Amino acid sequence: MGCAPSIHVSHSGVIYCRDSEESNSPHQTTTISQGNTTLHGLFVKTDAADSIPSVLAYQSRQPPPSAGPRRKERRESGGASARSRTPHCCSVEAETQTSSSSAKATATEVQVGPMRLTQYPIQVLLVFAKEDNQSNGFWWACDRAGYRCNVAWTPESALECFLDKHQEIIVIDHRNSKYFDAEDICRSIRAMEPSQHTVILAVVPRISADQEETSILPLLDAGFDRQFMENSSVTACYNELVQIEHGEVRSQFKLRACNAVFTALDHCQEAVEITNEDHVIQYVNPAFERMMGYCKGELIGKELTELPKSDKNSADLLDNINTFIKKGKEWQGVYYARRKSGDSIQQHVKITPVVGQGGKIRHFVSLKRLHYTNENNKQLYKSHREDKYTGDNSQSESGSNKCKNRRKDSVDVKSVTSQSSDAPSLQTRRYSSMARIHSMTIEAPITKVINIINAAQENSPITVAEALDRVLEILRTTELYSPQLGTKDEDPHTSDLVGGLMNDGLRRLSGNEYVFSKNMNLSHTHLPVPNTINDVPPCIAQLLDNEESWDFNIFELEAVTNKRPLVYLGLKVFARFGVSEFLNCSEATLRAWLQVIEANYHSSNSYHNSTHAADVLHATAFFLGKERVKGSLDHLDEVAALIAATIHDVDHPGRTNSFLCNAGSELAVLYNDTAVLESHHTALAFQLTTKDSKYNIFKNIDRNRYRTLRQAIIDMVLATEMTKHFEHVNKFVNSINKPMASEQTSPHSEGSDTECTANIKNFPDNQTLIKRMMIKCADVANPCRPLELCIEWAGRISEEYFAQTDEEKRQGLPVVMPVFDRNTCSIPKSQISFIDYFITDMFDAWDAFAHLPVLMQHLANNYKHWKTLDDLKCKSLRLPSENNN
Repeated sequence: MGCAPSIHVSHSGVIYCRDSEESNSPHQTTTISQGNTTLHGLFVKTDAADSIPSVLAYQSRQPPPSAGPRRKERRESGGASARSRTPHCCSVEAETQTSSSSAKATATEVQVGPMRLTQYPIQVLLVFAKEDNQSNGFWWACDRAGYRCNVAWTPESALECFLDKHQEIIVIDHRNSKYFDAEDICRSIRAMEPSQHTVILAVVPRISADQEETSILPLLDAGFDRQFMENSSVTACYNELVQIEHGEVRSQFKLRACNAVFTALDHCQEAVEITNEDHVIQYVNPAFERMMGYCKGELIGKELTELPKSDKNSADLLDNINTFIKKGKEWQGVYYARRKSGDSIQQHVKITPVVGQGGKIRHFVSLKRLHYTNENNKQLYKSHREDKYTGDNSQSESGSNKCKNRRKDSVDVKSVTSQSSDAPSLQTRRYSSMARIHSMTIEAPITKVINIINAAQENSPITVAEALDRVLEILRTTELYSPQLGTKDEDPHTSDLVGGLMNDGLRRLSGNEYVFSKNMNLSHTHLPVPNTINDVPPCIAQLLDNEESWDFNIFELEAVTNKRPLVYLGLKVFARFGVSEFLNCSEATLRAWLQVIEANYHSSNSYHNSTHAADVLHATAFFLGKERVKGSLDHLDEVAALIAATIHDVDHPGRTNSFLCNAGSELAVLYNDTAVLESHHTALAFQLTTKDSKYNIFKNIDRNRYRTLRQAIIDMVLATEMTKHFEHVNKFVNSINKPMASEQTSPHSEGSDTECTANIKNFPDNQTLIKRMMIKCADVANPCRPLELCIEWAGRISEEYFAQTDEEKRQGLPVVMPVFDRNTCSIPKSQISFIDYFITDMFDAWDAFAHLPVLMQHLANNYKHWKTLDDLKCKSLRLPSENNN
């Protein structure tokens, strides 16, 4: 035989094969006797008959010419045994591959308006109590049409098969209730959600000429869509199925595609309202609900005339709109609407008539967005406080007005961010530089802000217009987020410190090159590293018992671990947050990675060493334990934050970015004088991690998760660069703090904490802002530590700055921070400046989100300590009486 045989399975448990050339040689048959039945064709008796399920998948593409006689023999060989077998769906399949069948079975394209859909071959389920001429007629009809057909012999197997395949057409035998109740089967299928797009056909007995035709209503009530008068002709069955395909099935297929359209409407940021030709509301999307303050149940089914109208529209506006849309023309313009609360809001509205059946207008689709005016700012803020989290241009515009409306709050960021602080002395201080920063509208594109201000100037008094001119002058500068420093009246300590940290290092001298040496082989003493977290020496373990407390003493851990605190603290913290489980790596791999990372911190640095990295890791873990932070971030975010804290200063040379750029160092050249150290920390950390599988903690996670994790880590480390400090803080205040404060003060707010974190989780951009703010606060949390720790950190960072100033003078480089001359510097004054310009506003904002009263109390106490020293003109770190102690 030249071609592969086709295999057909009768439900009697006999498998028969036919050579595909049989159609050309109809007389080449073999007869085999089985009991008293003579079977024609080539048959193979199988002992596995009892294992064949009661549902068979027929996928033959071309019936043999002798189909009629063969079906008869197959019926005779069948019996009740097939129906009594355990129901199972579609585990036996037979298929003949021919050119004609492949043409029928290919997917087709269907156009639904502008959508182009792909429709795959129709699937049909035949539900019959036994095999007979009618079941075989439908089976061969499916074969001719190129449909995929399944046959079920019991109600149970029919339900199981439908749940598995979700067929588009179901044919149920309704001729005899002796074996099963067809209407019960139909009701059971209709009870399943997928059946809403399925056409169910009832095969009813043929009536004689003298019988009156019965009503179809009982069938429709049971869930059937059509009835088919018993007719075993393959052509009749074929015609019925093809009519169903091109009628109901094609329509249901198009309706299923509408689910995607409704999903798009539900997530659209513009308010959408659909009414019928009589202006009865049929659909509104969530954006419409938020804008108008109603829920869908209050609107759908109501006429537009039943809703309250604003009295701010001109008398003839509605008449003009109706004149346009009734003629089938689109209307757009500005319209006042009344929210449920009674407020009038100005909207930009576009109404489009939709022509339907009979060429008549059947629907009106209205797209609405807020029209931005000063009068409308209050309503903008209230109705769109959730929408401001998106990147949509229209929402950015609304966001800009929200900020302007709350300008009185923006003048001092603490008025909206420090409600939970326990440091009232800090909350009362105002700083002109931060006032300038927070008064700016930073959420919207700057050009839109300028355009809005220009428009506002036209109808403003002279004094207001002049003030707005000054605002425009500031907004047109490039450094929107940086405080204006360096005036002659400024304190030199403040000017030097802030200028040195915020400078991007563009002051360079040609010919001077500084290349720092990487301290790759550090001289740690050989304290044995534990094999597991349980093997930690008792003295270290006892200290680590307190690691979840904010007052944890990192310097005691540094001493007892011989300057290797990062490995031990890292093992404890990473175990607490399930980092190994998330990364699917062993504890040994994680331990080896921590060792490699710590070995690449410079122990010779007084400040930027592995103790600082461990301190930042501890602070990050502490923040991650706070309820609102925990509720806003996913497990991946937590893992990324802990890894970022661990690596954020690896291989730090103990010099600032400005120093490296001025010295023309290799790193400054490599990274184009932009975020030099931060870029180096991340790049080196990933190079070290992926260099050897022994400490590659990422080796077992899939590519997509690795990419997401890597990007989160890089973003967090780059956020520690100080040149964008004010940008990060302001974005956090405007995107997180202000909406949260509005929710808390709203009289209708219930469960605002849960709603806030849910909103944040829905918008990855806000999760990013939280992670940036978290690592920034962890990186410079020294002033918020207990006084003893704060003093130690102040001495260490000052010593590192002193060393840099000494080297700048030796090499003839520009002195970035002249105030840090070890002979003249006042450490208390430098700490006060650092707290004033960098710490207070940032931690007020972070405290308002995460609720950190312990930190804010320490900050107040430490600030008071430094002020006392400054008032006493002390340059040392402690009061004279404390030094004696």
